This record gives sequence, C-alpha cells and structure tokens, in this order.
Amino acid sequence: MKLQLRFFASLREGLGLSEEAISVPGEVKSIADLRAYLVARGNPWSEVLAEGKVIRCALNQEMVKDTTLLQDGAEVAFFPPVTGG
Repeated sequence: MKLQLRFFASLREGLGLSEEAISVPGEVKSIADLRAYLVARGNPWSEVLAEGKVIRCALNQEMVKDTTLLQDGAEVAFFPPVTGG
C-alpha cells in the first residue's frame, strides 16, 4: 500500500522532514499499525512517535482514531495536540 505522510509542528522538527511518500507491507492496515511500523524504523522515529506520546492523526484531511483502516493512496497527517490560548 502506498501512502503520503505529512508531519507538522514539533513532529516535523523532530523528524527533520515535513512529508514522505512510502510503501508499507500488507500487515500495516490501521493508523496504529502504521505508527508501530514507523517506530520500528528506529531513531528519530522511535523517539518522536513513541507509544504513550499523544499524537493526532488525519486520514485524507479528516480526524481519525488509531483503529481507522488505511486506504491505498491515502494521505496520513501526524501532528501534536493543539492547545488554545
């Protein structure tokens, strides 16, 4: 499955990139699977996207939960929670 990943704010800074086009193996089916796949790449991925860190995701510009299933060709955006002021 091919995906377009986008990273915002502190995630972009921590990873040193704002977007990446990737192909993932068939066992990567959900947002949670994708995050685990990216963490398995090692640093800086494992540090920036570590389990327990609050990270929001959007699939094709719609907010989704970790259990949401991915679609081939989808855009997946990762960003830290936003606080108001």
